[in-house]
Amino acid sequence: MPKAADTGGKRLISLAPDAWVKWVTQRPEVLAKEILGSEFQWISRETDVLVKAYSTTHGDFLVLNELQLRYTAKMPLRMRAYAALAQERYQLPTYPVLINILPPPATLTVVNSYEQEFLGLHAIQDYRVINLWEVDAEIVFGQPLPSLLPFVPILRGGGEASVVQRALQVLRADAQFNQLESLLAFFASFVLETPLVQQIMRWDMAVLRESPWYQEILTEGKQLGLEQGLEQGVQQGARRQLIRVLQRRFGEVPPSIAVRLESESVEQLESLMDVAIAVNSLAEFMTVLSD
Repeated sequence: MPKAADTGGKRLISLAPDAWVKWVTQRPEVLAKEILGSEFQWISRETDVLVKAYSTTHGDFLVLNELQLRYTAKMPLRMRAYAALAQERYQLPTYPVLINILPPPATLTVVNSYEQEFLGLHAIQDYRVINLWEVDAEIVFGQPLPSLLPFVPILRGGGEASVVQRALQVLRADAQFNQLESLLAFFASFVLETPLVQQIMRWDMAVLRESPWYQEILTEGKQLGLEQGLEQGVQQGARRQLIRVLQRRFGEVPPSIAVRLESESVEQLESLMDVAIAVNSLAEFMTVLSD
């Protein structure tokens, strides 16, 4: 039984906190001292991470990290509230950073400050914005930034199968990264449709479902009226990839097989992928399918 995933923002940043705070602040002298607990209501989600940092120039301060799956119009107000609450709780200057993972709709503009004027009074909160789709994938390997390894497929230049494979090799080289393979596969599924991605996903699907980003995508799908949400998408993707493997190995696949596969669960489709790779003929695969 796979253990629950720990692939929220706190887990990812804790892989290399010094490298992370240097990157988000763009100051090479900054060091991470401590990843703080979520001791007040607003900063309590798995994707909100507060890091106590130190700079020889500025002393102790807070780096507030908000990892947002998709930017929404509510984010500026949320960043203002988070920054104020963090500063009040810890009595330290706060450097807020919004990391947007996936692009928002074209109708929505990402802004880097909250501004309000009411009855002659002004409220302003600036924060740094990092859009992952604008980040060059090579910096993940060059700096290095292991916290960004699962996001490589959606970074600029990271959508090639060879780059995803490179990220996967780095994850496998370190035991502490073992839960991140499925998260890498999850984001790879946004840009690649290959048997390789499906094979990566099938190993830890139970773990993947515990990811806060998986759950957010699932919720988003339901809100958009997709009754089956992400589960249905994963099932359809698994069936499509299985048929593609059969076609590449044995040529045309009879419609009867495609119809038969429609009733299979994700777990069954994953097992049949192994069969499709191992058998020597389409007839042999059909025999296993009929059992």
